[in-house]
Amino acid sequence: MNAPDRFELFIMQDGEEKITAVDETRVPNCVVFTFVKEDHTLGNLLRSQLLKDPKVVFAGYKVPHPLIPNFELRVQTTDETNPRAALIKASQDLIKDLTIFRNNFTREWELKKMIEPQKEGI
Repeated sequence: MNAPDRFELFIMQDGEEKITAVDETRVPNCVVFTFVKEDHTLGNLLRSQLLKDPKVVFAGYKVPHPLIPNFELRVQTTDETNPRAALIKASQDLIKDLTIFRNNFTREWELKKMIEPQKEGI
């Protein structure tokens, strides 16, 4: 089979960088970020979060090859900000949203565990 070993999909090798950024010279205020050992899950989350920012003109990602766990995220912004700052802001906002989600989920799970024993006793 041509698929790489499972551990190669998420373990970083020595000297391997998680994110690289290359300025797109054909389009103003545009950078292509390459994320190593990541997939559609993070790509789609970041793209969605970036598109909520009114200073972001374009945000899209692609997976160059289905067997290689990398994706390229292209971000273009207005002159008011730069793509690197927009990506950092989107990442921070995403972390806040996911923290709220985790807290709400944990609270509901704990409430469910308190109610379940009562239902079994009836």
